[in-house]
Amino acid sequence: MATFTASPSNTWINTKSSSRTNSSSILLNKKRSTSKNTISCSLQTTLPFPKKYQPQSTNTTTTTLIPTRETKPNLPSNTKPLHKQEQKWNLLQQAAATTLDFVETTLIKQESKHPLPKTSDPRVQIAGNFAPVPEHPVTQNLPITGKLPKGIDGVYLRNGANPLHEPVAGHHFFDGDGMVHAVKFTNGSVSYSCRFTETHRLAQEKALGRPVFPKAIGELHGHSGIARLMLYYARSLCGLVDGTHGMGVANAGLVYFNNRLLAMSEDDIPYHVRVTPNGDLTTVCRYDFNDQLKSTMIAHPKVDPVDKNLYALSYDVVQKPYLKYFRFDSNGVKSPDVEIPLAEPTMMHDFAITENFVVVPDQQVVFKLGEMIRGGSPVVYDKEKVSRFGVLSKNAENASEMKWIDAPECFCFHLWNAWEEPENDEVVVIGSCMTPADSIFNECDESLKSVLSEIRLNLKTGKSTRRAIIQESEHMNLEAGMVNKNKLGRKTQFAYLALAEPWPKVSGFAKVDLFSGEVKKYLYGENRFGGEPLFLPNEDSENEDDGYILTFVHDEKEWKSEIQIVNAVNLKLEACIPLPSRVPYGFHGTFIHSKELEKQE
Repeated sequence: MATFTASPSNTWINTKSSSRTNSSSILLNKKRSTSKNTISCSLQTTLPFPKKYQPQSTNTTTTTLIPTRETKPNLPSNTKPLHKQEQKWNLLQQAAATTLDFVETTLIKQESKHPLPKTSDPRVQIAGNFAPVPEHPVTQNLPITGKLPKGIDGVYLRNGANPLHEPVAGHHFFDGDGMVHAVKFTNGSVSYSCRFTETHRLAQEKALGRPVFPKAIGELHGHSGIARLMLYYARSLCGLVDGTHGMGVANAGLVYFNNRLLAMSEDDIPYHVRVTPNGDLTTVCRYDFNDQLKSTMIAHPKVDPVDKNLYALSYDVVQKPYLKYFRFDSNGVKSPDVEIPLAEPTMMHDFAITENFVVVPDQQVVFKLGEMIRGGSPVVYDKEKVSRFGVLSKNAENASEMKWIDAPECFCFHLWNAWEEPENDEVVVIGSCMTPADSIFNECDESLKSVLSEIRLNLKTGKSTRRAIIQESEHMNLEAGMVNKNKLGRKTQFAYLALAEPWPKVSGFAKVDLFSGEVKKYLYGENRFGGEPLFLPNEDSENEDDGYILTFVHDEKEWKSEIQIVNAVNLKLEACIPLPSRVPYGFHGTFIHSKELEKQE
């Protein structure tokens, strides 16, 4: 997880010091405005975006990518490759396009008369190193300071939000197009590249040269949000855009499962991305697991380290069932959906697994689309609702045996791990409890606080307890991170979490002893910030903390990015690799070992 309300002191207006130039950096300037409340942004680069991403004239013809059933060489059968096809607009469509463009321009003028909240103001949400970068082709043989550990052989990948086009209205950082950054380690040599995940949404907006799909968080609030939805539906009815093959941005999670790298956002099914032999990235298809997946999948599926199955949820904000649970076995065969009854659609960004159970949070942040009619946000904190966790057998065929346990005033955007303690009849859940719960989506005066917590769910009594793992006097905001992936769902002693201070920037990471509450910090230094730390375990060791932390770090003074490799046992820097391109602060990542890459589909 990255930013929610970045400091406006280093804003969308100017994300780069003019005294330092870098061919891969973006310079953003603000147009003059006659109204003090008008937000007018102009994205200009020191070097233009690559030609393939430049806006194109689309008076009568647009090129879009549509799914096809053709099986291409070295693609698995029954996938849906992205296939270019030219669509021509007839005279009626041209007239409709002109009319709807005029309506949109009028809407933008009306919106510009009112100040945007920080949670949807692009000058805040895409400020400084949260701003986008163009794609970067593979650069080989990067310089290495220090010594690269021998066990690191494969590719480190990290996803993030990177809007292709300048926002025309509201924009939340979560709304950006998905871009994957790849650092490949091969026999002591290191390469870097970054590429957009070529979603159907991105392909159409690239062809049109501007954003046309509604942005779920930054735009869909109040009456203007309703108007934008109506604009989108009108364009769809006229055949100007096509959302039937998904509208997701694939910008949040990454998982390597069944020999495929999948990029995900919870508003769509995953996209299959391939790592090329030289360390580049290419989008293969929108991947539905060979026609098995008919609904969206959240961006945090869990791969069990023992049975190698993938466990996942799908939630719907419009129609019942609002929540479904399913799993894929190690060969990619899907189980039937388990419909989990909920009274209303709930924000379900993450969940947890144990050896035998899935643990599902049903918390107080809910979706109420009717609030848009009253001029508000559809993402609402329901103070009347009691948060709870549902515990269900991994192999359940229905939700009849699901046990719900109340956990009042508990909102965890992410859950780091969970395990069973049969001797106590308890399931232990480790997560960061955030207050105010909806501050990620709605502007508020109260500072966000994220407390690393142990939540105990007693399956016998149906009661829960919660305690802060770190003493209040030593409180620190800990968000984005992981435990040893080989211990997922089992009792773990250590967690490696981003130190989100000053919020929302990440000034370092913390190694936390979940039993004692002891914290060891690794700080990046003055004017240096990063994102999620990835823990890479030493596969030859039985010690839980034997491994390395990989993390991207950006120097906001020098305007340069690098990858750091830190020994997880003693938190000593082992190697530092300067990168040829700025790496924006982003979301979640994974590591694929070279032996696994050899089996890649």
